[in-house]
Amino acid sequence: MNPHHSLKPGAFYHIYNRGINGENIFKEERNYAYFLNKYAIYLNPVIDTYAYCLLKNHFHLLVRVKTDLTDNLPLTGFRNLSGLENEKGLHHIDNIVSKKFSDLFNSYTKSINKAYNRTGGLFETLFRRIEVTGETYFTRLIWYIHFNPQKHGFVNDFREYPHSSYNSFLSHKRTKLEQEQVLDWFGSEKDFLNFHESKPIETEFSSFIIDP
Repeated sequence: MNPHHSLKPGAFYHIYNRGINGENIFKEERNYAYFLNKYAIYLNPVIDTYAYCLLKNHFHLLVRVKTDLTDNLPLTGFRNLSGLENEKGLHHIDNIVSKKFSDLFNSYTKSINKAYNRTGGLFETLFRRIEVTGETYFTRLIWYIHFNPQKHGFVNDFREYPHSSYNSFLSHKRTKLEQEQVLDWFGSEKDFLNFHESKPIETEFSSFIIDP
């Protein structure tokens, strides 16, 4: 798996980045909401978000790159959409999305540097991405992203962690996540809950995990 391969329109990706040299990117509670607000400004126009988890020194995302042809399609399997990549150079979809991530990281870093009297970069230069090409992996990746806080020892029960998308799927509040599509994918809210409680075996898809 190439962690830096090109992003294709309509394709799903597990995206990950961390603080440079393992530094915390979230210094205190207010930083998490601030990052998500910045994320919505820069990334929502070019990607759909299916799951996320923000931890002190890294984050995980499950996203789909938007295209004019597939923006409103339901989750009905995984297709090869590489033929939609017709633009080149600066207008290539990979450059557009990568630039938006770069803008997010730069904007957030400037705010953190100002607030905490620091200088220099905050994130690793290249965010890692792995294309999600299978339905089983898509399903288990949602669990894995939500389970991450427990995996790293931040909480005893991932369901209590406040900075992941898990509880957003169980809330009736308006959200920028693809909430309805994800719940439909599992079958229902009850099926979503049951799957998360089933504790899939992490080693079954360890080759796709991009943790440090």
